[in-house]
Amino acid sequence: MPPAAAPPPQSLDQITHLLSLLLHSSLSIKSFAGRWQVIRSKLASLKPSLSEISDSPHWPENPLLQTLLPNLLSTLSRIQTLSDQCSDPSYNIGKLLMQSDLDMATGWLSKQIQDIDLLLRSGVLRQSNAIVLSQPGPGSAKEDLGFFVRDLFTRLQIGGIEFKKKAMEALLQLLTEDEKAATVVSKEGNISYLIQLLDLNTQASIREQAVTAVSILASASEQSRNCVFEEGGLGPLLRIIESGSMGLKEKAAMAVEAITTDADNSWAISAYGGVSVLIEACRSGSLTTQAHAVGAIKNVAAVEDIRIALGEEGAVPVLVPVLVSGTAAAQEKAANCIATLAASGEIFRSMILQEKGLQRLLHLLHESSSSETLEHVLRAIYSLSTSDSISRTLSSSTTFLIQIAELIKHENIVLQQICVSLLANLSLSDGNKRAIGGCMGALLKRMETAKPDGLQEAAAKALVALLTVRSNRKDLVRDEKSLMKLVQMLDPNYELVSKKFPVAVVAAVMAGGSQGCRKRLVAAGAYAHLQKLEEMEVAGAKKAMQRLSGNRLKRLFTRTWRE
Repeated sequence: MPPAAAPPPQSLDQITHLLSLLLHSSLSIKSFAGRWQVIRSKLASLKPSLSEISDSPHWPENPLLQTLLPNLLSTLSRIQTLSDQCSDPSYNIGKLLMQSDLDMATGWLSKQIQDIDLLLRSGVLRQSNAIVLSQPGPGSAKEDLGFFVRDLFTRLQIGGIEFKKKAMEALLQLLTEDEKAATVVSKEGNISYLIQLLDLNTQASIREQAVTAVSILASASEQSRNCVFEEGGLGPLLRIIESGSMGLKEKAAMAVEAITTDADNSWAISAYGGVSVLIEACRSGSLTTQAHAVGAIKNVAAVEDIRIALGEEGAVPVLVPVLVSGTAAAQEKAANCIATLAASGEIFRSMILQEKGLQRLLHLLHESSSSETLEHVLRAIYSLSTSDSISRTLSSSTTFLIQIAELIKHENIVLQQICVSLLANLSLSDGNKRAIGGCMGALLKRMETAKPDGLQEAAAKALVALLTVRSNRKDLVRDEKSLMKLVQMLDPNYELVSKKFPVAVVAAVMAGGSQGCRKRLVAAGAYAHLQKLEEMEVAGAKKAMQRLSGNRLKRLFTRTWRE
């Protein structure tokens, strides 16, 4: 059983004494002069650090010194032995072996000096509570939290396995319980060292804790996320996704998704070879890993160069099935990504259609109740509808048309806009126009909506197209609210809508020459407004007036002919 280590004060006295002897004796050594010059330089830098330790009021309480000082004393004793051997002419030892021994001793000394400097910089030796890892409670002063974090990272870097485990446990508890802690940790902690612990050679339990901590930091705030990226966290995280255990892959994928939410970070995915890693995680990872991998792919798809790589690496055949087989979160992200890809060009649209992407998008549109998912699905379908064949397919699908007609009546303005734009660009049969006639009132209401741009025009275009069916024309003017809304829009003093849109609707209603429609419009006041709009030379007003006053002209012509 090894002898018990001396108390810290006794160890420090022994180190100080031995250091003085070495600084003196090493001056007379002639052999291996270059190596001894390096050692003397390091010994000289150690002296002020030892003085600073002894001047710190609470240094004997610090548990890290209970390990660090005996290790340093052992290294200095080894250097003393090497000094004696190099000073003794009669001592016969191989040159290469002595060089190796000196280099090893120099390495140990460098590491221990580095640890001492770290301990001194942390300031924990000046605090009486440094011996106890007491986590500051909620609302604690930033100074207390900062000291706690520095203490944790000092133990993490200098301490042995047990110190590291306890420090990691305390760090994870802090990050989990205090949502503001991530910002302090990223500022006061050594995130670079934390990322080093992601290495495969790190002790397994500590590595797992480090992955968890980095994942939390990457997801917690913009500052902590950028800190993880700037300290080189993306590469190691991608390697974990590639070869780690299932649990580590899930946490690493969550961190990568968070890091890539910042467009300035997304470019690095390609630099680290991450495109293929994310695609494979999407293909073969657990459902949790898949959801985060799809999210990361969605994030980086906004970068043109990476988008090209996604196409070349086969991302589309992997993403499309997720629309049906993934979790709800994965489906939303996949739909978002596919919408981005579909909007980027014909090549991606062809890939998506080749993988039966339209059918799966339509399936998700029918199954999902999430507004966010529906938005992305509809954006993707809208982009795909630029193809004539897809436009014909959608135009002939009564089920699809009824669904978007219902969404036009939905309160979500984004869904309304996409559905209105879709409907305005499709060529429907009269039967399908009748099937979705119930959304005409909602379309009319959307004509009043100034934002987003283009919605008023699309709503008017879609409504005019529906009014080519006789039954729809009658239904619109029979709906008192819709009729009054239309007439209100014609009023020159009503400025919420451009007059050309309601004028076009009136012209469409009167295209069939229905006396019933004419009577209702005139009775509601449309004729007087149109007269003024014609005088103002509003586009289409003259044509609408002619149609609305058709019976009057006919009666006038008849009377003139009889006379």
